[in-house]
Amino acid sequence: VQLVESGGDLVQPGGSLRLSCAASGFTLSSYHMYWYRQAPGKGRELVASMTPAGGTAYYGDSGRFTISRDNAKNTVYLQMNSLKPEDTGTYYCNANVYWGQGTQVTVSS
Repeated sequence: VQLVESGGDLVQPGGSLRLSCAASGFTLSSYHMYWYRQAPGKGRELVASMTPAGGTAYYGDSGRFTISRDNAKNTVYLQMNSLKPEDTGTYYCNANVYWGQGTQVTVSS
C-alpha cells in the first residue's frame, strides 16, 4: 500500500501548480481523501478533502484550489491557482491511515 505525491515545484506568486497523489495497493475512490499542507515550522493543516461519492470541501484560504480524482488512474489531484507565498509548504495526501511522503511547493519571486 502506497501513496506517492508529485508535482511540487518553485513557482512565482500568482502561478499555478497541479499536485498528484497516486495510490497503489488500494482503491482511492473507496476512501475519504485529504490534502494537507505543512508550512516550515508549523503543523499540518487540512487544505481540501473529497468523499468517496465525489463531494469536496476546502478549508482555510483554499478556495483557489480544486481537488479532483481520476478513478481509472487511481490518482487524486490538487489544482492550485493564484498561488501566494503563504501556500509554501510540503503537501501530503492522506487516505485512512496511509500517508504519502510529501511534495514541496515553494511560492516565491
